[in-house]
Amino acid sequence: MTSEELLQRVRKIEIKTHGLSRNIFAGEYHSQFKGRGMAFSEVREYQPGDDVRSIDWNVTARLNKPYIKVYEEERELTVMLLVDVSGSRNFGTVSQMKRDTMAEVAATLAFSTIENNDKVGVIFFSDQVEKFIPPKKGKSHVLHIIRELLSFEPEHTGTNINSALQYLTNAQKRRCTAFLISDLMDVRFTDVRSTKERGVAPVVIASRKHDLNAIQIYDRRDAELPNVGLLKLRDAETGARVWADTSLESTRSAYANAWRDQQNALETVYQKTGIHHVSMRTDEDYVKKLMELFHN
Repeated sequence: MTSEELLQRVRKIEIKTHGLSRNIFAGEYHSQFKGRGMAFSEVREYQPGDDVRSIDWNVTARLNKPYIKVYEEERELTVMLLVDVSGSRNFGTVSQMKRDTMAEVAATLAFSTIENNDKVGVIFFSDQVEKFIPPKKGKSHVLHIIRELLSFEPEHTGTNINSALQYLTNAQKRRCTAFLISDLMDVRFTDVRSTKERGVAPVVIASRKHDLNAIQIYDRRDAELPNVGLLKLRDAETGARVWADTSLESTRSAYANAWRDQQNALETVYQKTGIHHVSMRTDEDYVKKLMELFHN
């Protein structure tokens, strides 16, 4: 991709996602992802009905009138986007590849963040953390993130979600709102058992420390095979190749069952950790799906 082509794509995705975040998601984001804790604002004279536990006794004693402390919610948030850049994102059979949908979803969330004057950062991960963009505010920062979303090429092709979650836990000492954007095709992620050797699963630790949200982005052919006869398949992450006779009902059924097993395993993770989640296909309206996540 040339520099000119990249700039055109950045501009195109900016126009689309910035408009969505400003006109559709601003209110939803503001109401659902609130700041944590209360910050002292001022003192004012006590009024009937005020909570007596808020009385500032030092000021009251000094002025011989009851005064109370007034607090306001700490609004500023840090939002972290954990974006899957493994080989499986380079797949799509309908309207666009998974990587394109991931980029648009991440950009929409990033613009929603700065519309609310919050900070946003990104962790790009494959089977290891490929790149970390520290959280900052501002439109120029988001445009930098979008350029990376569109052009970044990882060194590795595998997937290890646990390593990304461990990095998040170590890098973000304070509580943040995190969005895991991936096809979630990683069996290690769905193994939430605690053992002496491995300790507590990273997803359990991350979900306790942060507000963790999972956004699964997949292609319809991840879930089912078409009946197109003999088909040569290649694993985008390992490079392994295999022939499959899709004309056989048993082949298509085994493929679909494997997908359902994976989805059931993910549901178990969500139930055990309390992670908010949404699943969307590349040919679905991701606006509706993000609204669903916000409402949930």
